[in-house]
Amino acid sequence: MKRNVIEINEEKCIGCGLCASACMQGAIEVIDGKAKLMSESYCDGLGMCLPKCPVDAIHMTEKDTDAFDASRKNIKMKDVSPKGQASACGCAGSAIQIFDRKAKENVASEAIQGIEDLSSALTQTKTSQASAFVVGSELMQWPVQLRLVSPNAPYFENADLLVAADCTAFAYGDFHRDFLKDKVVVIGCPKLDDNGYNIDKLTEILSNNHIKSIEVLRMEVPCCGGMTHAVKEAMLNARCIVPYSEVTISTDGRKL
Repeated sequence: MKRNVIEINEEKCIGCGLCASACMQGAIEVIDGKAKLMSESYCDGLGMCLPKCPVDAIHMTEKDTDAFDASRKNIKMKDVSPKGQASACGCAGSAIQIFDRKAKENVASEAIQGIEDLSSALTQTKTSQASAFVVGSELMQWPVQLRLVSPNAPYFENADLLVAADCTAFAYGDFHRDFLKDKVVVIGCPKLDDNGYNIDKLTEILSNNHIKSIEVLRMEVPCCGGMTHAVKEAMLNARCIVPYSEVTISTDGRKL
């Protein structure tokens, strides 16, 4: 029969997996760094994946092919697999990871103790440099990019959620200590990203998990208000009523 199905230009494809994430029929998978149509019978021809491709590597074409397999309709919404087993976008680098920060804190404590034992033999400058060397990360999970995280990742359950604009971690020097410690973080840019997508992804996260609190960290520039808007819209969509706070960082790195 003749009907619409997608075609993927693998030469243009960058393997971001956004098309695979958008396809509710599971028709697209990222294999060896390229998006592939697993079967034309899996494609419903609606083209939900088309606007997600950042490099215009997917097009719709009318051709003689098999009928759409109706059993694939919204198959992802019916998925009952264990939470967090797969990456949201198929990117190998976005596989879910949870970090044991307590174990790293013990290692850091031992290192700091060793530095203190040697402090009498070091100058004040050298001691400061050595102490800076053992400052650890407070990051508790991977991935962190909003487009890459899975809404069903296990680290979201019972989490204190930090939603941070991309630039905040670079502008604010004590980002890890003052904001990231003991929180699960997602980052994004309301200007460069599709903020509608951000709203939808945040809505999924809040709907699929019990979130204990939400903190938004944004820059003072006007466009960064889109991040606040995305979070508040998602909270309304998900009917998520939890403690909420918002912090604004100046372009010179101060907390306003």
